[in-house]
Amino acid sequence: MKTRFIFICGGVMSGIGKGVATASMGALLKTAGFSATCIKIDPYVNVDAGTMNPLEHGEVFVTEDGTECDQDVGHYERFLQKNILDINYITTGRVYQTVIQKERNFEFEGKCVEVVPHIPQEVIRRIKLVAQKSKADFVLIEIGGTVGEYQNLLFLEAARLLKLKYPQNVIFVLVSYLPIPKTIGEMKTKPTQYAVRTLNSAGIQPDIIIGRSEKPLDKERKEKISINCGVDMKDIISAPDVKSLYEVPLNLERENLTERILQKFKLKRKKKDLSSWENLFEKIKNPKRKVKVGIVGKYFRTGEFILMDAYISVIEAIKHASYFFSAEPHIFWLDAEDYEQNKNNLKELKEFDGIIVPGGFGKRGSEGKILAIEFCRENKIPFLGLCLGMQLMAVEFARNICKLSDAHSTEFKENPLHKIVDLMPEQKEKIKRKEYGGTMRLGAWKCEIKKETLAYACYQKSVVYERHRHRYEFQNKYRKIFEKNGVIFSGINPEKNLVEMIELKGHPFFLGVQFHPEFKSYPLSPHPLFKGFIKTALGL
Repeated sequence: MKTRFIFICGGVMSGIGKGVATASMGALLKTAGFSATCIKIDPYVNVDAGTMNPLEHGEVFVTEDGTECDQDVGHYERFLQKNILDINYITTGRVYQTVIQKERNFEFEGKCVEVVPHIPQEVIRRIKLVAQKSKADFVLIEIGGTVGEYQNLLFLEAARLLKLKYPQNVIFVLVSYLPIPKTIGEMKTKPTQYAVRTLNSAGIQPDIIIGRSEKPLDKERKEKISINCGVDMKDIISAPDVKSLYEVPLNLERENLTERILQKFKLKRKKKDLSSWENLFEKIKNPKRKVKVGIVGKYFRTGEFILMDAYISVIEAIKHASYFFSAEPHIFWLDAEDYEQNKNNLKELKEFDGIIVPGGFGKRGSEGKILAIEFCRENKIPFLGLCLGMQLMAVEFARNICKLSDAHSTEFKENPLHKIVDLMPEQKEKIKRKEYGGTMRLGAWKCEIKKETLAYACYQKSVVYERHRHRYEFQNKYRKIFEKNGVIFSGINPEKNLVEMIELKGHPFFLGVQFHPEFKSYPLSPHPLFKGFIKTALGL
């Protein structure tokens, strides 16, 4: 086995940045001259993330080959600047589904099929398959949640067994949280000590501990963790809070993490080139201008808190494009329902340099989004509509410019007079059969771009492939009346003659796309459409 495996586990609590840490390690190994890929293991019984509410789970990220998965896969792609595919995503549901199907197919040849060892063996098979297909020097496997969760035991057992078989090719990294209670004023290591003991109870000893906290770990804290957890002080890595995710690789490099990983595998660095990350961070740290962007949506209020995870790829794509122009992005959450309740609230949109209506599902807030789109169109505010955002652009234009009364999407009204947006024919059959999971139009699809359009000015290409996640489409029978009134259909899918991009003549930037360009934006290579949007918003 030539591939090296790094398992990344979480300690104390979730949401402390295992995904970013995993992605950063992959990026650092890449700067050291090695190839790397990442796997996300999620302990839920869902086969994929597609059927989960974004307010509960966060954004559903879509891969190039059409898998609906955890948002951490987006971090992997952004940091590694490479596609992470379906086989790199493992869930409890997928593992059990495969084992049960094998049993039904008599592939176990009459054996009694049990949770142990057959479930861990299936996990190992999937991990090895990624190593075989990717041919990467390193496979980094993030196990979701924390080590103390019952659901993770089978994945930890798989990791233990892989270490047992290939002791020189497997290491474990624990990303753990060190709280600083305000009433005490001291960084506490005890929760991390217990996390390590919990990991030990699964037969695993961490090789490296990444300590997440508000502030950097000092020598005393590192010594305490080292003594109580049996880890070399050099392998206790400080990872304090940072303003930008893209500072994390540089922080970890300053803690000598790359060298510590390579030493564990008895490898030497082939090169050292962090210049691209250093240049990016320099732009982030020293912006020359500011840009104010409003996101009109509904997936961010959860009780008294704002959940940014629902739109994380959109947020990061805005940041990527802003950094490209040495601008500091200021992103604001605008609740579409506020505009439905009081149209006077729309005036606040004038305070922004640009407005985005992202993707989403369900009727709630749809009329508020339509009002916001109308306001941006009439007041020449740079506007970008993503997936649902494009569909609602079409509804707004049909109602207010084409004068098509009762124009709507059948997602929100069962039988409007003018079905501007409707279910795709094949989707209607799937809905009748209640086939919801993994059945949308997913993954990368071809889009041909018309020359001398805003879209072409952004891409500088005639053909692109962009990722989709939807069931509804603009109806072609309305194309003539839209074109007559000033809409340009600048992007078309040639296989099915589907509308992929629309834009408006005489507006600085009024563009909608049926796909999700945010899924293909990288910090070191921003997406062309977001670059065009931010450039216009900055008045450049």
